[in-house]
Amino acid sequence: MTPQPLGDTAVVMHIAGAPGDVSAERAAALAAAVGRAAAAGVVDVVPSLDRVTVVYDILRIGSQAALLAELSKVADTVPAAGVSAAGRLHEIPVCYGAEHGPDLDEVCQRHGIGRARFIELHTAPAYSVQAIGFVPGFPYLGGLSAELATPRRATPRPMVPAGAVGIGAGQTGIYPCATPGGWNLVGRTGAVLFDAGREPAALLRAGDRVRFVETTAADLTEMLAQSPPPAPAAADTAIEVVRPGLATSIQDLGRPGFRAMGVPLGGAADAIAMRVANLIVGNAESAAGLEFTLVGPDLRFECDAVVALGGGEFAGLPRWRPVRVTAGTVLSLGHARQGCRGYLAIAGGVTVPLRLGSRSTYAPARLGGATGAALAAGDRVPILPGAATIRGAWSLAADLGATARSPCELRVIPGAHADESDTAVWRTAWRVSSRSDRMGIRLEGQPVSGGRADMVSAAVLPGMIQLPPDGRPIILLADAQTIGGYPVIGQVIAADLPRAAQLRPGDVVHWRQVGLAEAHAALREQAAWLAALRESLAGRVTWSA
Repeated sequence: MTPQPLGDTAVVMHIAGAPGDVSAERAAALAAAVGRAAAAGVVDVVPSLDRVTVVYDILRIGSQAALLAELSKVADTVPAAGVSAAGRLHEIPVCYGAEHGPDLDEVCQRHGIGRARFIELHTAPAYSVQAIGFVPGFPYLGGLSAELATPRRATPRPMVPAGAVGIGAGQTGIYPCATPGGWNLVGRTGAVLFDAGREPAALLRAGDRVRFVETTAADLTEMLAQSPPPAPAAADTAIEVVRPGLATSIQDLGRPGFRAMGVPLGGAADAIAMRVANLIVGNAESAAGLEFTLVGPDLRFECDAVVALGGGEFAGLPRWRPVRVTAGTVLSLGHARQGCRGYLAIAGGVTVPLRLGSRSTYAPARLGGATGAALAAGDRVPILPGAATIRGAWSLAADLGATARSPCELRVIPGAHADESDTAVWRTAWRVSSRSDRMGIRLEGQPVSGGRADMVSAAVLPGMIQLPPDGRPIILLADAQTIGGYPVIGQVIAADLPRAAQLRPGDVVHWRQVGLAEAHAALREQAAWLAALRESLAGRVTWSA
């Protein structure tokens, strides 16, 4: 189990032997050992079916080589047979077929069986939970009959409903929340697999067992009605959303440390823009603010405030400077003139409750933010009343930040499956699709070969470039799944992710392959620039409640 680099932010340790329950048990044991070792700079540990992925912060470790050596020592302490522990048995009711399982007939036809035989085979095993990932609470279930194994769909669906039961290659699983997905949908359950207000938040964990039980459409409807949306966060003083703009949400710097239960990092897609906007108004860089895409919101302020706009250039407010807003003002951000995403920092920050250590909105799991969803007209965004002092009249350079210009060159470290894909993928001028979102940037262009849908699912990270069977790459962003099953042909380096987050539909993307040393040097250079900016802005805006 020699640790190997994975992009510029992680290392991976592969488990020997064929993927299955035994390898999953050993991966879980190894992940637990790495967690106990608490190596400096490790920010997340993600077990999957046949490997453990360790995410690190290069700014907090001496070198990647030192981390690899330390992880090798930890791996040597884990028994080759792993540690087997019997988990709980959960019975999950499923309504099969019709609108709840739109791919069931196609799967049956592929295998030459009828619906009754499919349901008999799918409900027979006590499946083992081999890993939790993709999205919060999603179980990768081992034990599927070989008669039902079906490759993932060539093109993922833009949205799969919460509770959908699917088959992907030799595994079956349940989508806990509404999200894009590429598995074949055969049924749906009303069971709640993830609830951040519950302890533990995830219903299932690795080592548990699951048995499916057929139920009726009427029973499913009743179960789904028992999951009310979260109540809005209470607010004494707030910003009222008059018009929400596009994809406007509350974000901070995300939720590191929860990938093992399927919770992505999340947070601002352009974290540098969010950090700088916060520094301008005197906030901690981790304070929550608003992120919006292409069209900014109209906001009515119930109290005086100081705000700053970072990221893309929007018509309604100049970037990179502190701006006073008086009570009763309606601030209209307007359309993006340049870039894709804007960030509005408010002195004192947005004060919605912390959920799993963050205020960030992760809409698929209804997690964080004011309501667990993108902001809507009439929502009230809670802020703290206070007094801000701006020393002098000043602004930062107008061209500050990572706003992408088309064509945009992104630096890439080749991935594990780069050699298996058509080399044309690196020469193609890809265009950003309008179907892109916080989960990933979908690229359009001449499809290339090398995409597959029958791979063992493993941890994925923001910046990774997946190649689905349709041959059109996807660059994963902040809300990307934690585990995925498509080939990874490369990873956009961490220092270039803010620029990637500012790409607009229609922008052209080119790749430039680089090595690990250049990627780490670029990230250190970016951190040094941010540190110098932090020092220069200290005390220019002060805020007190």
